[in-house]
Parts: sequence; C-alpha cells; structure tokens
Amino acid sequence: MAGSRSHSLYRRYSHRKGSLARDGAGRHPTAVRGGPPPARTPADHAAPANWSRSPAPCSALADAVLSAWERALRVTRGATTRAARTLRVGFVASAAHERTQLIIADFARRRPGWRVQMRQTEWTDPTAGLATGEVDVALLRLPVPAQSDFDVEVLLTEPRWIALPAGHRLAGEDRIRFQDLYDEPFVATPAESGEWRDYWIAADERAGHPVRIGAVAHHPDEWLNAIAHGQGISLTPEATARYYQRPDVVYRPVTGVSPSQIGVARPHTQLVGDAVDAFILSCRAICSDTASQAPA
Repeated sequence: MAGSRSHSLYRRYSHRKGSLARDGAGRHPTAVRGGPPPARTPADHAAPANWSRSPAPCSALADAVLSAWERALRVTRGATTRAARTLRVGFVASAAHERTQLIIADFARRRPGWRVQMRQTEWTDPTAGLATGEVDVALLRLPVPAQSDFDVEVLLTEPRWIALPAGHRLAGEDRIRFQDLYDEPFVATPAESGEWRDYWIAADERAGHPVRIGAVAHHPDEWLNAIAHGQGISLTPEATARYYQRPDVVYRPVTGVSPSQIGVARPHTQLVGDAVDAFILSCRAICSDTASQAPA
C-alpha cells in the first residue's frame, strides 16, 4: 500500500490519469472533443510495431505525467512558501494538543520573520495534505497511509481510550476491556483513509473478530454526533476527553489495545528544508519530556 500511485490520497488526480489512458487507448489523436471523429484509414487500424495492445503503456505514461505534474506543483508551492516566509503545517484533529502553540512560539524564535499557517484536513486525508503537497510539514496521528513516503519522527505517545454514548451499558465502568467491545458497532473514518481507518477500529487487535461499522465520520463533529446518537462507539486518544467534552458522550480507559502516537512528518525531498528543520527542532524541544515514552 505504501507508495502506491493508486492510493486514494491521489483520488483528486485520478480522473486526469483516466483521461490520459483513454486518449492513448482509443481516441484518434486529431479528434475534437464533442465532435465527430475524423475518417479512419486502414493505416489507423494498424498498431505500431513497438506498441502493446495492453493498457500498460498508457498507464505508465499517465503515471509519468502525474509524477511530473506533482513535482512541478511542489516546486511552485515551495517557492510561494519561501517568498511569503510562511510555513504550511498540516494537522488532523488536535495536532500536538496543548503543545501545539508552544511549538509555534518556539519556531518563531528560531525563524524570525516567518509565520506558521496551520491547515486542518478532514479524515479522508490522514496525511493532512502532506501526500498532495499542500503543506510543508505535518503533525499526524500515526500510522498513516504511505508512511514510508515521508520522514517521520514520533513526538508523543498516549493511551487509546473508548468513546461511548452516555447511556451505554458500560458507561459507568472505570476501565473497559477491549474484548468486551468486539461485538459493538464502531464509528469509523472513511474507507479512503486506508490503514488509518483500520488502526482506529483496531482491526488487527481483535483476535480475529470481525468489525461492525455503525457509522462513518469525516470530522470530529460528525464523529461526536454519531456516538451521541448511539450509532456506534470509537477508540480515540486519551486527550480527546479534554478537547471534546459534551454531556451525551463519555470517555473511558480501555485495555487490550496499543497506544496512539503523534509524529511530525515531512516529504523525503523538501523545498523549504531550513524552515522545516527549524520546525522539527521546535517539536523535539517542546515534546522531549514525553518523546522517550515512544516505543522503538
């Protein structure tokens, strides 16, 4: 899944690739869109000797065009970032929690004259715009799809808790075993979030028990409403209990699942490397008191 060009994070470009493939596979090179095709001669029906009848060459061409287009887009955005002295930082949900503002303040001291622009994304993109080049660096909940495409450093580790509707049968418990929740419906992130969705429904930590999806949420408000209305329950970071309090949702510690990690991530190739380096140094400085808790 990592590094795949067909990954859903590139969905916004897939129609371009499809069009390229269709053009290469069937449309006459001089055809006008919306008009009748020109008359074909016998020579038109004969494929070049070195041309395969399979769609593979078209797909390879589309991938090459996509790669070039994405590189050009990153260069343009990087130049804009440097000219504006603005570092674009993507994040999902609450970023690095209370430490986020401290990180930004520390970065401002390291890079006077620069400012940080925080960009939040919906849960369809767990990379917070990093995969599509919309941000220069991101504070992410790990793991994320295609994580090997980025340089990732773990900053914080915290337990996963369970969010329940206030009237749930286990809402009064001080601590809940995850195995007692196997048969419960879960509120999941969208399918295009890939392995991030699997992680937050603990698909690999259920001892083979299937997952029941009660609802799909694209952002925190939708997620909270689904839980409050009894459509499902959900694993969530411990800090969610501080950030998203409401009377019809309760949060409880849960045993039997691995903890959650917050990481700072950047592309392998960086066009504003010095500014990103400074931001990562700020992340380390502010989060160093807990970074040592992260598993190797």
